[in-house]
Amino acid sequence: MGRGEEGRADGLGRPTSRDVARLAGVSHTAVSFVFNDRAEGNLSPATQERIRQAAARLGYRPDPVARGLRRRRTAVIGLVTDEIASSPFAGRLLRGAMETAWESGHLVLTIDSGGDRAKEDAAVAELLDRRVDGIIYAAMSLRRVRVPEGLHRTRSVLANCLPEDDSLPAVIPAERAGGRTAARLLLDEGHTRVAMVGGQDDIASVERLRGFRDALRVKGVLVPKEWVQRTGGEISGGYEGALRLFDGVAAERRPTGVFCYNDRVAAGVLHAAARLGIAVPGELSVVGYDDQEHMAAYLDPPLTTVALPHRAMGEAAARLLLDAIDTGRTPPATVRRLAGPVISRASVGPAPTR
Repeated sequence: MGRGEEGRADGLGRPTSRDVARLAGVSHTAVSFVFNDRAEGNLSPATQERIRQAAARLGYRPDPVARGLRRRRTAVIGLVTDEIASSPFAGRLLRGAMETAWESGHLVLTIDSGGDRAKEDAAVAELLDRRVDGIIYAAMSLRRVRVPEGLHRTRSVLANCLPEDDSLPAVIPAERAGGRTAARLLLDEGHTRVAMVGGQDDIASVERLRGFRDALRVKGVLVPKEWVQRTGGEISGGYEGALRLFDGVAAERRPTGVFCYNDRVAAGVLHAAARLGIAVPGELSVVGYDDQEHMAAYLDPPLTTVALPHRAMGEAAARLLLDAIDTGRTPPATVRRLAGPVISRASVGPAPTR
Protein backbone atom coordinates (compact mmCIF):
# COMPACT_ATOMS: atom_id res chain seq x y z
CA MET A 1 0.00 0.00 0.00
CA GLY A 2 1.08 3.58 -0.53
CA ARG A 3 2.52 5.86 2.10
CA GLY A 4 -0.77 7.74 2.32
CA GLU A 5 -2.40 4.63 3.78
CA GLU A 6 0.19 3.13 6.07
CA GLY A 7 3.17 5.46 6.03
CA ARG A 8 5.52 5.49 8.99
CA ALA A 9 6.99 8.94 9.50
CA ASP A 10 8.89 8.67 12.78
CA GLY A 11 11.57 6.22 11.65
CA LEU A 12 10.68 3.80 14.46
CA GLY A 13 7.91 1.85 12.75
CA ARG A 14 5.17 3.72 14.61
CA PRO A 15 2.36 5.59 12.83
CA THR A 16 2.28 9.32 13.52
CA SER A 17 -0.50 11.89 13.65
CA ARG A 18 0.57 13.09 10.17
CA ASP A 19 0.01 9.56 8.83
CA VAL A 20 -3.50 9.64 10.33
CA ALA A 21 -4.15 13.05 8.74
CA ARG A 22 -3.13 11.79 5.29
CA LEU A 23 -5.26 8.65 5.54
CA ALA A 24 -8.30 10.58 6.82
CA GLY A 25 -7.85 13.38 4.29
CA VAL A 26 -7.74 16.10 6.92
CA SER A 27 -5.24 18.56 8.29
CA HIS A 28 -2.71 17.68 10.96
CA THR A 29 -4.41 20.27 13.18
CA ALA A 30 -7.71 18.37 12.91
CA VAL A 31 -6.03 15.20 14.19
CA SER A 32 -4.49 17.17 17.03
CA PHE A 33 -7.93 18.51 17.98
CA VAL A 34 -9.35 14.98 18.23
CA PHE A 35 -6.58 13.54 20.39
CA ASN A 36 -6.22 16.56 22.65
CA ASP A 37 -9.92 16.79 23.53
CA ARG A 38 -10.52 19.97 21.52
CA ALA A 39 -12.65 18.58 18.70
CA GLU A 40 -16.06 19.69 20.00
CA GLY A 41 -17.01 22.94 18.30
CA ASN A 42 -14.09 22.70 15.87
CA LEU A 43 -14.86 19.52 13.90
CA SER A 44 -18.07 17.83 12.80
CA PRO A 45 -18.93 14.44 14.35
CA ALA A 46 -18.44 12.81 10.95
CA THR A 47 -14.91 14.24 10.63
CA GLN A 48 -14.04 13.16 14.15
CA GLU A 49 -15.22 9.62 13.41
CA ARG A 50 -13.21 9.50 10.16
CA ILE A 51 -10.08 10.51 12.04
CA ARG A 52 -10.64 7.89 14.75
CA GLN A 53 -11.22 5.18 12.14
CA ALA A 54 -7.99 6.14 10.35
CA ALA A 55 -6.11 6.03 13.68
CA ALA A 56 -7.55 2.60 14.48
CA ARG A 57 -6.62 1.29 11.02
CA LEU A 58 -3.04 2.45 11.41
CA GLY A 59 -2.75 1.42 15.05
CA TYR A 60 -1.95 4.99 16.00
CA ARG A 61 -1.77 6.05 19.65
CA PRO A 62 -0.91 9.58 20.82
CA ASP A 63 2.54 10.05 22.31
CA PRO A 64 1.90 10.25 26.08
CA VAL A 65 5.17 12.11 26.72
CA ALA A 66 4.35 14.81 24.18
CA ARG A 67 0.81 15.14 25.51
CA GLY A 68 2.14 15.32 29.03
CA LEU A 69 4.55 18.11 28.15
CA ARG A 70 1.73 20.11 26.57
CA ARG A 71 -0.48 19.58 29.61
CA ARG A 72 2.40 19.82 32.11
CA ARG A 73 1.60 16.24 33.11
CA THR A 74 3.19 12.85 32.45
CA ALA A 75 0.14 10.63 33.10
CA VAL A 76 2.35 8.64 35.50
CA ILE A 77 2.08 8.39 39.27
CA GLY A 78 4.74 6.88 41.50
CA LEU A 79 4.17 4.30 44.20
CA VAL A 80 6.92 3.77 46.78
CA THR A 81 6.48 0.95 49.27
CA ASP A 82 8.58 -0.88 51.83
CA GLU A 83 8.03 -4.55 51.03
CA ILE A 84 6.26 -5.53 47.84
CA ALA A 85 8.22 -8.75 47.52
CA SER A 86 7.61 -10.15 51.00
CA SER A 87 4.09 -9.07 51.94
CA PRO A 88 1.13 -11.33 51.12
CA PHE A 89 -1.09 -8.24 50.88
CA ALA A 90 1.01 -6.04 48.58
CA GLY A 91 -0.56 -7.37 45.39
CA ARG A 92 -4.05 -6.35 46.48
CA LEU A 93 -3.05 -2.77 47.30
CA LEU A 94 -1.05 -2.46 44.09
CA ARG A 95 -3.88 -3.82 41.95
CA GLY A 96 -6.31 -1.36 43.51
CA ALA A 97 -4.02 1.59 42.82
CA MET A 98 -2.97 0.47 39.34
CA GLU A 99 -6.45 -0.30 38.05
CA THR A 100 -7.85 2.98 39.39
CA ALA A 101 -4.98 4.89 37.79
CA TRP A 102 -5.40 3.02 34.49
CA GLU A 103 -9.08 3.93 34.33
CA SER A 104 -8.00 7.58 34.50
CA GLY A 105 -5.32 7.21 31.85
CA HIS A 106 -2.39 6.97 34.28
CA LEU A 107 0.33 4.38 34.70
CA VAL A 108 1.87 3.50 38.08
CA LEU A 109 5.64 3.34 38.42
CA THR A 110 6.37 1.18 41.47
CA ILE A 111 9.55 1.09 43.57
CA ASP A 112 10.23 -1.28 46.50
CA SER A 113 12.61 0.29 49.02
CA GLY A 114 12.91 -2.79 51.23
CA GLY A 115 12.33 -0.46 54.19
CA ASP A 116 15.69 1.30 53.62
CA ARG A 117 15.34 5.03 54.38
CA ALA A 118 18.12 6.06 52.03
CA LYS A 119 16.52 4.06 49.21
CA GLU A 120 13.15 5.65 49.94
CA ASP A 121 14.62 9.14 49.67
CA ALA A 122 16.45 8.19 46.47
CA ALA A 123 13.30 6.61 45.02
CA VAL A 124 11.25 9.76 45.65
CA ALA A 125 14.02 11.91 44.14
CA GLU A 126 14.10 9.69 41.05
CA LEU A 127 10.32 9.90 40.64
CA LEU A 128 10.46 13.69 40.97
CA ASP A 129 13.17 13.82 38.32
CA ARG A 130 10.85 11.86 36.04
CA ARG A 131 8.14 14.46 36.68
CA VAL A 132 5.48 12.05 37.89
CA ASP A 133 2.13 13.70 38.53
CA GLY A 134 2.06 12.54 42.17
CA ILE A 135 3.25 9.83 44.56
CA ILE A 136 1.59 7.23 46.77
CA TYR A 137 3.72 6.06 49.69
CA ALA A 138 2.48 2.70 51.01
CA ALA A 139 3.50 0.57 53.99
CA MET A 140 2.54 -3.06 54.31
CA SER A 141 1.96 -2.88 58.07
CA LEU A 142 0.03 -0.06 59.71
CA ARG A 143 2.32 2.31 61.58
CA ARG A 144 3.50 5.90 61.78
CA VAL A 145 6.26 6.60 59.26
CA ARG A 146 8.91 9.17 58.60
CA VAL A 147 7.85 10.98 55.45
CA PRO A 148 10.59 10.44 52.83
CA GLU A 149 12.49 13.53 51.73
CA GLY A 150 10.93 15.16 48.70
CA LEU A 151 7.41 13.82 49.21
CA HIS A 152 6.17 17.32 50.07
CA ARG A 153 7.42 18.64 46.73
CA THR A 154 4.60 16.96 44.82
CA ARG A 155 1.04 15.84 45.49
CA SER A 156 1.32 12.81 47.77
CA VAL A 157 -0.96 10.39 49.62
CA LEU A 158 -0.06 7.71 52.19
CA ALA A 159 -1.65 4.25 52.17
CA ASN A 160 -1.76 1.91 55.19
CA CYS A 161 0.41 4.23 57.25
CA LEU A 162 0.29 7.58 59.03
CA PRO A 163 2.85 10.40 58.73
CA GLU A 164 4.76 11.13 61.93
CA ASP A 165 4.16 14.85 61.42
CA ASP A 166 0.50 14.57 60.29
CA SER A 167 1.47 16.57 57.19
CA LEU A 168 -0.05 14.39 54.42
CA PRO A 169 -3.39 12.70 53.72
CA ALA A 170 -3.58 9.00 54.56
CA VAL A 171 -5.88 6.07 53.83
CA ILE A 172 -5.79 3.35 56.51
CA PRO A 173 -7.91 0.44 57.77
CA ALA A 174 -10.64 1.17 60.32
CA GLU A 175 -8.96 -1.08 62.88
CA ARG A 176 -11.11 -0.15 65.88
CA ALA A 177 -14.26 -0.78 63.85
CA GLY A 178 -12.76 -4.11 62.80
CA GLY A 179 -12.30 -5.12 66.42
CA ARG A 180 -15.94 -4.27 67.12
CA THR A 181 -17.02 -6.35 64.13
CA ALA A 182 -15.01 -9.34 65.33
CA ALA A 183 -16.56 -9.16 68.79
CA ARG A 184 -20.06 -8.96 67.36
CA LEU A 185 -19.46 -12.13 65.34
CA LEU A 186 -19.05 -13.94 68.66
CA LEU A 187 -21.68 -12.02 70.62
CA ASP A 188 -24.31 -12.62 67.95
CA GLU A 189 -23.81 -16.37 68.43
CA GLY A 190 -24.39 -16.09 72.17
CA HIS A 191 -20.75 -16.10 73.32
CA THR A 192 -20.15 -14.17 76.52
CA ARG A 193 -16.95 -15.93 77.62
CA VAL A 194 -14.55 -14.46 75.05
CA ALA A 195 -10.81 -13.88 74.87
CA MET A 196 -8.30 -12.19 72.56
CA VAL A 197 -5.02 -13.78 71.51
CA GLY A 198 -2.06 -12.19 69.75
CA GLY A 199 -0.80 -8.72 68.99
CA GLN A 200 1.59 -6.41 70.78
CA ASP A 201 1.67 -2.63 71.30
CA ASP A 202 1.49 -1.54 67.64
CA ILE A 203 -1.33 0.66 66.31
CA ALA A 204 -3.33 -2.19 64.81
CA SER A 205 -3.15 -4.32 67.98
CA VAL A 206 -4.19 -1.47 70.25
CA GLU A 207 -7.05 -0.36 68.02
CA ARG A 208 -8.42 -3.86 67.42
CA LEU A 209 -8.46 -4.54 71.17
CA ARG A 210 -10.18 -1.23 71.83
CA GLY A 211 -12.89 -2.03 69.32
CA PHE A 212 -13.25 -5.53 70.76
CA ARG A 213 -13.75 -4.11 74.24
CA ASP A 214 -16.17 -1.46 72.90
CA ALA A 215 -18.56 -4.08 71.56
CA LEU A 216 -18.35 -6.23 74.69
CA ARG A 217 -18.94 -3.23 76.96
CA VAL A 218 -22.18 -2.42 75.15
CA LYS A 219 -23.40 -5.92 76.01
CA GLY A 220 -22.12 -5.75 79.58
CA VAL A 221 -19.50 -8.44 78.94
CA LEU A 222 -16.18 -8.17 80.81
CA VAL A 223 -12.94 -9.83 79.70
CA PRO A 224 -10.69 -11.08 82.51
CA LYS A 225 -7.18 -9.66 82.28
CA GLU A 226 -5.69 -13.12 81.79
CA TRP A 227 -7.93 -13.71 78.77
CA VAL A 228 -6.07 -11.06 76.76
CA GLN A 229 -2.92 -12.85 75.63
CA ARG A 230 -0.46 -10.51 73.89
CA THR A 231 1.71 -13.09 72.15
CA GLY A 232 2.72 -11.42 68.88
CA GLY A 233 1.56 -12.06 65.35
CA GLU A 234 2.84 -15.50 64.37
CA ILE A 235 1.42 -19.04 64.47
CA SER A 236 3.63 -19.84 67.46
CA GLY A 237 2.13 -16.92 69.37
CA GLY A 238 -1.38 -18.17 68.73
CA TYR A 239 -0.47 -21.66 69.83
CA GLU A 240 1.22 -20.39 72.99
CA GLY A 241 -1.67 -18.09 73.89
CA ALA A 242 -4.26 -20.83 73.36
CA LEU A 243 -2.37 -23.25 75.61
CA ARG A 244 -2.36 -20.65 78.39
CA LEU A 245 -6.13 -20.25 78.04
CA PHE A 246 -7.14 -23.89 77.65
CA ASP A 247 -4.50 -26.38 78.74
CA GLY A 248 -5.58 -27.99 82.02
CA VAL A 249 -8.59 -25.66 82.37
CA ALA A 250 -12.04 -27.19 82.91
CA ALA A 251 -14.52 -26.58 80.09
CA GLU A 252 -16.85 -24.51 82.26
CA ARG A 253 -14.02 -22.10 83.18
CA ARG A 254 -12.52 -21.42 79.78
CA PRO A 255 -13.53 -19.07 76.91
CA THR A 256 -15.96 -20.31 74.28
CA GLY A 257 -14.90 -17.69 71.73
CA VAL A 258 -11.52 -16.28 70.73
CA PHE A 259 -10.73 -13.22 68.62
CA CYS A 260 -7.26 -13.51 67.09
CA TYR A 261 -5.03 -10.59 66.17
CA ASN A 262 -4.54 -12.06 62.69
CA ASP A 263 -5.03 -15.25 60.70
CA ARG A 264 -1.58 -16.62 61.53
CA VAL A 265 -2.40 -16.37 65.24
CA ALA A 266 -5.74 -18.04 64.52
CA ALA A 267 -3.92 -20.92 62.83
CA GLY A 268 -1.93 -21.43 66.05
CA VAL A 269 -5.12 -21.35 68.15
CA LEU A 270 -6.75 -23.96 65.91
CA HIS A 271 -3.66 -26.15 66.14
CA ALA A 272 -3.69 -25.94 69.95
CA ALA A 273 -7.42 -26.70 70.06
CA ALA A 274 -6.88 -29.79 67.92
CA ARG A 275 -4.07 -30.95 70.18
CA LEU A 276 -6.23 -30.48 73.28
CA GLY A 277 -9.26 -32.17 71.76
CA ILE A 278 -11.40 -29.01 71.73
CA ALA A 279 -13.87 -29.08 68.84
CA VAL A 280 -14.13 -25.99 66.61
CA PRO A 281 -16.76 -24.60 66.31
CA GLY A 282 -18.69 -27.01 68.58
CA GLU A 283 -16.85 -26.08 71.79
CA LEU A 284 -14.83 -23.09 70.66
CA SER A 285 -15.44 -20.39 68.03
CA VAL A 286 -12.43 -18.65 66.47
CA VAL A 287 -12.37 -15.34 64.54
CA GLY A 288 -9.29 -14.26 62.61
CA TYR A 289 -8.25 -10.96 61.03
CA ASP A 290 -6.71 -10.15 57.60
CA ASP A 291 -8.21 -12.88 55.36
CA GLN A 292 -4.66 -13.89 54.48
CA GLU A 293 -4.46 -15.39 51.01
CA HIS A 294 -3.63 -19.10 50.76
CA MET A 295 -4.21 -19.52 54.50
CA ALA A 296 -7.57 -18.51 55.97
CA ALA A 297 -9.72 -20.53 53.58
CA TYR A 298 -7.55 -23.65 53.95
CA LEU A 299 -7.37 -24.02 57.72
CA ASP A 300 -9.33 -26.77 59.48
CA PRO A 301 -12.01 -25.59 59.83
CA PRO A 302 -11.89 -22.75 57.28
CA LEU A 303 -11.50 -19.50 59.17
CA THR A 304 -14.11 -16.79 59.65
CA THR A 305 -12.16 -13.54 59.52
CA VAL A 306 -12.34 -9.76 59.16
CA ALA A 307 -10.58 -8.86 55.92
CA LEU A 308 -8.13 -5.98 55.67
CA PRO A 309 -9.23 -3.61 52.86
CA HIS A 310 -5.90 -3.53 51.02
CA ARG A 311 -7.38 -3.31 47.53
CA ALA A 312 -9.84 -0.63 48.65
CA MET A 313 -6.95 1.32 50.22
CA GLY A 314 -5.04 1.24 46.94
CA GLU A 315 -8.13 2.39 45.06
CA ALA A 316 -8.93 5.16 47.54
CA ALA A 317 -5.34 6.45 47.69
CA ALA A 318 -5.11 6.55 43.90
CA ARG A 319 -8.48 8.27 43.57
CA LEU A 320 -7.56 10.88 46.17
CA LEU A 321 -4.29 11.57 44.36
CA LEU A 322 -5.88 11.65 40.88
CA ASP A 323 -8.59 14.04 42.07
CA ALA A 324 -5.89 16.37 43.40
CA ILE A 325 -4.03 16.14 40.08
CA ASP A 326 -7.19 16.88 38.09
CA THR A 327 -8.16 19.87 40.22
CA GLY A 328 -4.64 21.20 40.64
CA ARG A 329 -5.10 21.32 44.40
CA THR A 330 -3.13 19.81 47.25
CA PRO A 331 -5.24 17.20 49.08
CA PRO A 332 -5.92 18.11 52.74
CA ALA A 333 -3.94 16.25 55.40
CA THR A 334 -6.86 14.15 56.62
CA VAL A 335 -7.12 10.48 57.57
CA ARG A 336 -9.64 8.25 55.82
CA ARG A 337 -10.45 4.95 57.52
CA LEU A 338 -11.85 2.07 55.48
CA ALA A 339 -13.81 -0.81 57.00
CA GLY A 340 -13.00 -4.39 56.02
CA PRO A 341 -15.68 -6.96 55.16
CA VAL A 342 -16.44 -10.09 57.17
CA ILE A 343 -15.51 -13.32 55.40
CA SER A 344 -17.76 -15.97 56.94
CA ARG A 345 -16.54 -19.54 56.91
CA ALA A 346 -16.87 -22.43 59.37
CA SER A 347 -14.89 -21.53 62.51
CA VAL A 348 -17.74 -19.71 64.30
CA GLY A 349 -20.83 -21.37 65.71
CA PRO A 350 -23.35 -20.98 68.55
CA ALA A 351 -22.05 -20.79 72.10
CA PRO A 352 -22.11 -24.24 73.72
CA THR A 353 -24.68 -24.79 76.48
CA ARG A 354 -23.15 -25.87 79.78
